[in-house]
Amino acid sequence: MSPSAVVASLRAAGCVFAEAEAQLLIASAAGPVELAEMLRRRVDGLPLEHVLGWARFCGLRIAVDPGVFVPRRRTEFLVEQAAAVARPHAVVVDLCCGSGAVGAALAAKLRQVRLYAADVDPAAVRCARRNIAEAGAVFEGDLYQALPGRLRGGVEVVVANAPYVPTDEVALMPSEARLHEPQVALDGGGDGLDIQRRVAAGAPDWLSPGGHLLIETSRRQAPHTAKIVARAGLVPRTVRCDDLDATIVVGALPG
Repeated sequence: MSPSAVVASLRAAGCVFAEAEAQLLIASAAGPVELAEMLRRRVDGLPLEHVLGWARFCGLRIAVDPGVFVPRRRTEFLVEQAAAVARPHAVVVDLCCGSGAVGAALAAKLRQVRLYAADVDPAAVRCARRNIAEAGAVFEGDLYQALPGRLRGGVEVVVANAPYVPTDEVALMPSEARLHEPQVALDGGGDGLDIQRRVAAGAPDWLSPGGHLLIETSRRQAPHTAKIVARAGLVPRTVRCDDLDATIVVGALPG
């Protein structure tokens, strides 16, 4: 199959970046048979990252298994902000870690970070363990309950890309996400902030004095996220990157 034929098929399926996707598919396929199968899966609506088996994130190639949340480029801003407040050898916790992209990127950026990641989805945990590998430990379980108790009160940075799409808006998401990513990674409850509330409420017990909680949210939800963080006893500030359409609420534990 010629490159032009691959591009034409992708365009017909509604792929906006057909040329770039065609280059990735052609480069990744072992031969014409595999290329045809990969193209079929993409045209059928499977996310490109699931077809390829990986996503580019913070300059890293992150493995993304079928059914696992695909890391978004906007979340690179979460990594940037977390790296700005983390010191060398910091204890860092990545909650709702998904593929482990955030934790893996932080481990690559920071010097000898002590990384712990957790997710409630077994498929995500398996994927995160591949991406984080020897850089840290990944646990399966519900938020802080998954972590070793010895970390309580000694974590310097908690990052959380918790689901923040309101339940009624999940159906409005692109089909790639809605049909091929786990509901637990998308649905944030009635107002989208249910998981954020739990993350913020538990943070003071796990953070060390002066530690930071960083939560990815939306521009619209940011004022509410900041109030949630403040009610938990943290001092909030909101940072925004228009280029990535990314919004982060940072909460500092006094002391």
